[in-house]
Amino acid sequence: MVTLAVVLGIGRFAFTPLLPLMLHGSAFGQPQIDIQHGGWLASFNYAGYFVGALTCAALRVEPARMVRMGLVGTVLLTLAMGVTSQFWLWAVVRFVAGAISAWTFVFASQWGLRRLAELGAHGWGGVIYTGPGVGIVGTGLLVSAAGGYGATAGWIGFGLIAAVLSITVWPVFGTVRGHHSAAEGAAAAAGSATVATRAAPGSATGQHVPTSHPGNRADALWLVLLYGVPGFGYIITATFLPVIARHALPGSAWPDLFWPMFGAALIVGALLAARLPVHWDNRTLLAGCYVLQAAGIALGIVWPTAAGFSLGSILIGLPFTAITLFAMREARRLHGDNAAGLMGYATAAYGVGQIVGPLVAAPIAEHTGSFSPALWLATGALLLGAVGLIIVARMPRGRGRMPDCGCN
Repeated sequence: MVTLAVVLGIGRFAFTPLLPLMLHGSAFGQPQIDIQHGGWLASFNYAGYFVGALTCAALRVEPARMVRMGLVGTVLLTLAMGVTSQFWLWAVVRFVAGAISAWTFVFASQWGLRRLAELGAHGWGGVIYTGPGVGIVGTGLLVSAAGGYGATAGWIGFGLIAAVLSITVWPVFGTVRGHHSAAEGAAAAAGSATVATRAAPGSATGQHVPTSHPGNRADALWLVLLYGVPGFGYIITATFLPVIARHALPGSAWPDLFWPMFGAALIVGALLAARLPVHWDNRTLLAGCYVLQAAGIALGIVWPTAAGFSLGSILIGLPFTAITLFAMREARRLHGDNAAGLMGYATAAYGVGQIVGPLVAAPIAEHTGSFSPALWLATGALLLGAVGLIIVARMPRGRGRMPDCGCN
């Protein structure tokens, strides 16, 4: 959990609460970038995460060693954001940080889930995946409390905090020996490119999972296409939420708290989603998650108050983890233990959505002076995705039900 809080909560998502400080400066400095360059930096990070996710299975490194390398890399790259001010260097740093966070997330997941299996403690898997939410809450609250010192101090401070946390967990990854490549955990690895393969539902619970589901190509294609929708839908808010809130509530102390609310809701969602009955239709559950996120985004537009942004942040954060869990579960329903390839393609689609989101939103905001058009676009995309999932779920073709496996 601490490792994921460092590599994701700090390594990836500390950028979100620090972005307003980079845009507007502080009492100690001038603005460092404009909103369009902020969007580019976000997309560079998502592109790095996308590349890292796709290359995980090719790495032949012992998981514990990879985790240690990832922790060191995250600390150094976070500090680098605070000691340089050139945009092209920031772009390189954010890209590499994205790749390292993906690699570390996958190998830490593999290491942690394997250890839990060895200890017979599968139920603790959900706790591991609260890590990103813990990191988001921590970084958001710290920026709220000490944001007056500016973005440079924020990056350096987060780098030092990441170093302390890394030192704390460092010995743990030397206590268990054994070489396991990422390819051995491909079903978990390929599906964990976003924040969360939350423990492969079938294997983690001892539930029987079919070894092969030949066919179902149409369902698999729809899963890949429709799983890319929330990548685009949530990322605009996840990248620019503090900026949007500060614009809507000038002078208020609330805007710095909405991002931690998102993280806290993510923690709750991570614990609750894994406890939903596995026989429920994954596509219907995904559609419900999409609607929740769409409602959360719309609330911030039509009710731009502290209450509206608070409820919206919670609605966006709660299904964040569940979306990946249900999508990976659906991939396993379709392809069983051979689902790694489908998980990888779905993850890639989600990654493309994350990359495109800021690139679309920032120019629109720059041109119109408001994020509302981009947010309505994200809301519409999520609702269309939900409709698409319901339609696919009702199509009798390629349903591929296995009545004796209970893994629908």
